[in-house]
Amino acid sequence: MSRPAGLHADVAEVLLTEEEIGAKVRELGARISTDYAGRRLTLVSVLKGSLPFMADLMRSIDIPVRIDLMEVSSYGGATTESSGLVRILKDLSASIVNEDVLIVEDIIDTGLTLNYLIRYLRGKAPASLRICTLLDKPARRLVEIKVDYVGFTIPDQFVVGYGLDYGELYRNLRYVGVLRPEVYSGTPEA
Repeated sequence: MSRPAGLHADVAEVLLTEEEIGAKVRELGARISTDYAGRRLTLVSVLKGSLPFMADLMRSIDIPVRIDLMEVSSYGGATTESSGLVRILKDLSASIVNEDVLIVEDIIDTGLTLNYLIRYLRGKAPASLRICTLLDKPARRLVEIKVDYVGFTIPDQFVVGYGLDYGELYRNLRYVGVLRPEVYSGTPEA
């Protein structure tokens, strides 16, 4: 496991800078504001990774918004692969019946967790249900998911930062970076 003091050293390359992320979040916020003009929107953050993105996104939206938080898990500890088994660790705290709902995700890769979440939330009878993700990794997609708002499409690399973690570390990086493979593969550094 990485040393906390070496967080930046564990990143092989910066994929998206803080400035690029900020500009994209403002662009997404403007689009969402236009699309939902005259309506109230409920943002549902999928904890923990999407929390920084949702915090910045909601400040970039110019319409009335409510926020709610869910925590789901399909990963087991310090792993890079989804287990496929989805568990709801924290459910919504308010009803979304007849509400316009936007799921806010940090990253979509296989789509398995999000597919489960969409079906689950549709069962709560929202007026509309759409998806916004900062990062889309289509090379790993196992189920078809319609994503309404995409920040960046990225290659099939293991990324951390801006909420994304490995072993609960790296979430506090202000950029999105590619984690050095030796950090998560267990092989010694060259």
